[in-house]
Amino acid sequence: MDYTVYPPYKDDPRPPFSETQKRILELKRERGALILAHNYVDPQIQDVADFVGDSLGLSRAAKSAKAELIAFAGVDFMAETAKILNPDARVVLPDASAGCSLEELCPAAKLAAAKKKYPDAVVVSYINCGVGVKELSDIICTSGNALDIVRQIPSGREIIFCPDMNLGSWVEEESGRKLILLDGFCREHVSYDADELRAAKEAFGGAPLICHPECPKPVRDVCDCVCSTEKMISYCRQAPSDKFIIATVAEMIHRLRKELPDKIFIAAPAAGAPARHCRDMLKNTPEKLLDCLENLSPEIDLPPETMDRARRPIERMLQMSK
Repeated sequence: MDYTVYPPYKDDPRPPFSETQKRILELKRERGALILAHNYVDPQIQDVADFVGDSLGLSRAAKSAKAELIAFAGVDFMAETAKILNPDARVVLPDASAGCSLEELCPAAKLAAAKKKYPDAVVVSYINCGVGVKELSDIICTSGNALDIVRQIPSGREIIFCPDMNLGSWVEEESGRKLILLDGFCREHVSYDADELRAAKEAFGGAPLICHPECPKPVRDVCDCVCSTEKMISYCRQAPSDKFIIATVAEMIHRLRKELPDKIFIAAPAAGAPARHCRDMLKNTPEKLLDCLENLSPEIDLPPETMDRARRPIERMLQMSK
């Protein structure tokens, strides 16, 4: 196996900004725009964003945003969340077709059927879902706070957890709570294989192996740490090792390198390939980001009543995550 190894950032600096990046920064200033970017998007976009983070961090950034224009580099439901939390702002995104298998595998009708079957259950929905699912939910969560959210729900209440069954099974293990899981999954994270990861660990002298909780249980079981992308940073900062194997979308390593410039990072192999990339996140290109800032399109447009219903479980999550 050929592994993708990233040397310390301090020894491998990024090239100067491209003309596209420079124009993005100029247009951002001219329009007074705020650029939000997920950890999984192109590093060139991360480098010009005002805030780069995971779903929880981006939700908090969107909530506190004062900008009249938000450009969101991520997937469609993330831009929807920014709009829901800032209904008076214009929210644009580089590519409206950037979606997610989690969104596709859990349409609102599927959750509605589960609610009908378990009418007294509390619905905790992972933020990686469509606005229709958010409307039907009691509380939204992220991978960074799902465990804490579930622990705050009274022990006698049933809980429907959707759409990620792997994140849900990890929360079950850690909390000791039995959840009613729907069968969605992230197509990128289910591509990892426990044997491939064991081999990578051996190849790098037992370097700590970190994975996202969206990974299946056999993969989680061979990892040294299972955590959200945000918590990967704190784990790698505190651990004594000088190198780490990262089992999540490889673009996350760009942020890890910037924040921890003395460490070495190795992209975990997946399905025989030396690294895993999210096809939808990579629909966000610097050129498309520039285009959406220039033309203010594609733009997120949601009915006010839809935003009102979807905002309640998101705000409840933010209150429970303080």
